Amino acid sequence: MIDILNLTYPELVEFITGMGEKSFRAEQVWRWLWHQGARSFDDMTNVAKSLRAKLAERSFIRWPEVVKESVSQDGTVKFLLKLSDGELVETVLIPSESRSGELRMTQCLSCQVGCAMGCTFCSTGGMGFTRNMTQSEILGQILVGRAYLGDFTKNELLRNLVFMGMGEPLMNFKEVMRCLETLNSESGLAFSRRRVTVSTCGIKKGLAELGESGYAFLAISLHAPDQGLREKLMPRAAHWPLADLLEALEEYPLATRERITFEYLLLGGVNDSIEQATRLARLTQRMGAKINLIVYNPAEGSPYRAPAPEQVLAFEKELWRHGVVAILRKSKGQDIKAACGQLKADVLSGSVADGEDAACGAGAMEERPGE
Repeated sequence: MIDILNLTYPELVEFITGMGEKSFRAEQVWRWLWHQGARSFDDMTNVAKSLRAKLAERSFIRWPEVVKESVSQDGTVKFLLKLSDGELVETVLIPSESRSGELRMTQCLSCQVGCAMGCTFCSTGGMGFTRNMTQSEILGQILVGRAYLGDFTKNELLRNLVFMGMGEPLMNFKEVMRCLETLNSESGLAFSRRRVTVSTCGIKKGLAELGESGYAFLAISLHAPDQGLREKLMPRAAHWPLADLLEALEEYPLATRERITFEYLLLGGVNDSIEQATRLARLTQRMGAKINLIVYNPAEGSPYRAPAPEQVLAFEKELWRHGVVAILRKSKGQDIKAACGQLKADVLSGSVADGEDAACGAGAMEERPGE
């Protein structure tokens, strides 16, 4: 028995034609799986009963199971999901408005159970690494999101995807690339490149290949303007020296009018001084990058604190003074702890009672890929 959601479209065609069926049947099944959210082969009413029987004998449809759902006052929704082996991961739906005032949702996707990067400000980093997630588990989060939104018919609400949840995407490079191929293909999930962002700590292996694929925008989790501080905040990510990372990014292939985004989490008294803003500007201004500033949302037991509002504004102003485009991102879902890893941490520690709002650490960022 195979997990049919773990097949790319070409693999599904091969699977179905291998059963003696015509290739067009694969398109019918694919649409039921990914565009209409079928949970059972019996739901596929325009697929021949004989094929449905074959599919049920040789494969299965399994979505991640929703264990806990938390809804913020600002409309952010966080899900704790159970995978087939009982492991827990998180995904978040983040609301925003389009320029015309219409509701749009961004979904933050996880790609690993836990994370090996060990970033000291991240709840997921404190859990350690368990395993990589498969395509069906990664893209299955989208199915859960669309089902919650009732968005299968028109696919209009869920517009943007960000690989910014649990795990480091480039450490699960093979499966993440399979997902991006599925998202980008004409027969895929109808997400264009400019609607998908991959956020990485800056892992050497796979970075160039991601750029050459043209599948997604790139965001780099920087969080420090120098190698020494980065080693303290992001010990494993900093194994690739900052100077070498920046040199590689200068060669990263970009489309016309596209720019690399740096994510910078402001930690009170740690990386938020005016001097550090000046150094950050000098590091990034030569490549015309954009910087997303995110104010830290303290987790229980964290050694870090949020910076003062006036310090945040001064930091942002200093970047602009040096000609660097800096955007202070709104932190969403703070009342449900909507940043990466906290809901799982709370559940595992037994600190979340039934019916209690729960969620995460740095706060879910309002992300608008392609801005």
